[in-house]
Amino acid sequence: MRQSHPTRSRVQQAIAKVAVGLCAAAWPGAAIAAAPLPGTAAFIEQHCAACHDETEKKGELDLTALKFEPTNADNFATWVKVFDRASSGEMPPKKKPRPASADLAAFTHAVAAPLLAHEQERAAREGRATRRRLNREEYENALRDLLHAPWLEIKDRLPEDAVAHNYNKIGDALEMTHVQVARYLDAADYALRQVIAHQAERPATTVTRYYARDQKTFQSNIAKYRNEQERMVIPVLDVKAQYEIYEKKAPITVGAADPATREREAFVEIASQYESYEMWFDAFTVPRAGRYKLRFNTFTAWVGPEKPEQAAPGKGHRWWIPDLRDVSIGRRTEPVTIYAETIPHNLRVIGKFDAQIEPTVHELDVWLVAGETIRLDLTRLFRSRQGAGRFRNPLATEEGAPGVGFRWLEVEGPLLDAWPTAGHRLLFGDLPLKQNDHPALDDFPLDVVSTDPRRDAARLLRHFLAQAYRRPTTEADVQRFLPVVENVLRAGDPFVEAMISGFTSVLCSPDFVGLEEKPGALDDHALAARLSFFLQNTAPDAELRALAAAGKLRQPAVLRAQTDRLLDSPKSAQFVNAFLDYWLDLRTMSGAAPDPILYGDYYLDDLLNDSAPEETRAFFTELVRRDLPTRNIVDSDFAMLNERLAKHYGLPLFEGVAMRRVPLPAASVRGGLLTQASILKVTANGTSTSPVKRGAWILDRILGRPPSPPPPNTPVVEPDTRGAKTIREQLDQHRDVASCAFCHRAIDPPGFALESFDVMGGWRDRYRATAENAAAAHEGIAYGGQKLLFRFAQPVDATGEMADGRKFSDVREFKRFLLEDEAQLARNLTQQLAVYATGAPVGFADRAAIEGILARTRAGGYGVRSLVRELVQSELFLKK
Repeated sequence: MRQSHPTRSRVQQAIAKVAVGLCAAAWPGAAIAAAPLPGTAAFIEQHCAACHDETEKKGELDLTALKFEPTNADNFATWVKVFDRASSGEMPPKKKPRPASADLAAFTHAVAAPLLAHEQERAAREGRATRRRLNREEYENALRDLLHAPWLEIKDRLPEDAVAHNYNKIGDALEMTHVQVARYLDAADYALRQVIAHQAERPATTVTRYYARDQKTFQSNIAKYRNEQERMVIPVLDVKAQYEIYEKKAPITVGAADPATREREAFVEIASQYESYEMWFDAFTVPRAGRYKLRFNTFTAWVGPEKPEQAAPGKGHRWWIPDLRDVSIGRRTEPVTIYAETIPHNLRVIGKFDAQIEPTVHELDVWLVAGETIRLDLTRLFRSRQGAGRFRNPLATEEGAPGVGFRWLEVEGPLLDAWPTAGHRLLFGDLPLKQNDHPALDDFPLDVVSTDPRRDAARLLRHFLAQAYRRPTTEADVQRFLPVVENVLRAGDPFVEAMISGFTSVLCSPDFVGLEEKPGALDDHALAARLSFFLQNTAPDAELRALAAAGKLRQPAVLRAQTDRLLDSPKSAQFVNAFLDYWLDLRTMSGAAPDPILYGDYYLDDLLNDSAPEETRAFFTELVRRDLPTRNIVDSDFAMLNERLAKHYGLPLFEGVAMRRVPLPAASVRGGLLTQASILKVTANGTSTSPVKRGAWILDRILGRPPSPPPPNTPVVEPDTRGAKTIREQLDQHRDVASCAFCHRAIDPPGFALESFDVMGGWRDRYRATAENAAAAHEGIAYGGQKLLFRFAQPVDATGEMADGRKFSDVREFKRFLLEDEAQLARNLTQQLAVYATGAPVGFADRAAIEGILARTRAGGYGVRSLVRELVQSELFLKK
């Protein structure tokens, strides 16, 4: 492999040797005052002062006056940067004389020793990580598991969590103010009330069929758009159009009077939903939160075009009009997305399936919240807003266009394992229920009966605390909360309200909201919590708690087995989602919709927008599941795709909405994270792409070498969407400014390598522009049915030159350059995992532990699962 200077791996190994050989007592952190570092002055004078003295002060750095102040975070970070720049060979610059190896080694040791000593002393005294509270996702997951209520939605009741070092798990950033305490109290109170039984008898599990022909939202679209028939629903019997219903010569449905015919009735849709063209099963509203089975009877259809003699006056401007008399069997499957909706427009995806050509029943097993209804969307079909003017169905041909028929939705539920539910029994055990006759119990039709309230309160609190706390509880814990219950009872409030007050206090106490970790080695209970919040983003389950109670979890073989068990659990999706949301910024996917003028082919395409992050999550899950080498992050010979993404990437097509592993052609530019649609979207905005933003993102998130922030008042270089100048031309001018050139030498090349990808990750050879003086307009139809409005501008140039002089012609060569240092890719991934897992940044003194993890996984190509396993076994993870 080509190496133009000492690799980062050698540098990190040198740090590890310093760490092993250093006696921390020689540098007692508390005794270090602001003073020059011994053994550095001569080296700085000879090799650094020419650029970094009081006169030149390049990069705003005067090394001749720089003291060592380890308690000052900025000062400490500056010395770390000095060490990294010198030991990597980046400084002094190539044009300057290189220091002798012995001199460089002496200088780097003189810098590293006090840095290591200070962090080691602090870790021994305080631990690496600051005690922190649960972030709002962890809190929601912990409540769901504790109360046996997977459907609970309380995250949005809590304030947004602050982010530090890219993650929302850093103790120094997760403050707890009185405002946040009030919001946690509200969320806990709400969650408890949701799981309390509201009736004495077990609710009946019913099976109810809701016919599409009976739904008012379907019916209203039969004739709502008489001048926009592309949006209409078409009544069919089997697959034969019933035009007489459109003409109001027959009823919409035969109803219950003719059950056999009713089963064959359906509505066919030929557009996806948008604004007033919206359909849901309005006759069904979730009566109570819980688990349900939803069954949909669907099929695909084909709708022919109107013949000239059938076209009504005024329709001549249309490019394609469906013939409401001409419906036949479908020609392919169609993806359907199902949402649970809280009116109006509060949607969450609960499932997807492919409607088949023949009528087929598709079943979803889901958790629903009281008050929700069920909405469907045909996400491959076009979407156009009402009154959008000239539009056509982009999937239409001279022979017609596709559609989907819906016969009915069948709802089975609520599906209960027991009554009262496990959540209710956690709170009140087997205490009997009675009809409420207390004026203070407006929210509850039932009261909980206690003949000895104080005794029952203590017993219930004791049991609840044992389940809620992630450590052994004591009688003192019970006595801490018992007065809360007694005070409410003395005020004359009912028993159920008194207990809710006590339980709420527990759920907002530091022992539940906070992670209890003491300096030094974690005890088994703290280790169980750290492991579970790492790999499942929730509190430890019964098996972890039992191993912790038995004192067995710290045993290496047991810890490895539990690591694999948690990774193999369906709940590991909560780890993958949360980790990628922050490492790769997937949480920002919906932040900027594609511009409707420049990117009308993406605008409103929910299937593409939803599939993009699903691809990335499925890809990372595959890396973990198969323990694939870390190099796959940059380039892989496979991708996790569905039909929409395969089409988007110009790969061989197949049908289906489900993600699957797809081998990539040898010459494909896809493979790895960098060329996935989600990554290319979160590193752009809806209008343009910026090599600066993408380049900085790659340096930070993939290589672990974040660039310095720009100097104050540095102007932002915005791409010219009029097509007059390319972003490369603008950056060439920007780099003429001396203060900008140094950083952009590293930032811009990775960004240029991705210039062949637009704001949604589609391939491009030319930029898109809005100006009339650009090249010819693109011919085609937008997703919403209008003509595409963008014009082609200047050609894309995806060539670049790395900071070390290596040149690449496209993203393929750029990937090969990145793969020359696989260790750095693995080092960065391990560091990212360590920050997420421990809630603390990787410090200078932690580098030796990181190198140890790399050494133990090198033979297997730094397998992603192996990195997780070794991190969990490391001192970084096992100590606070």
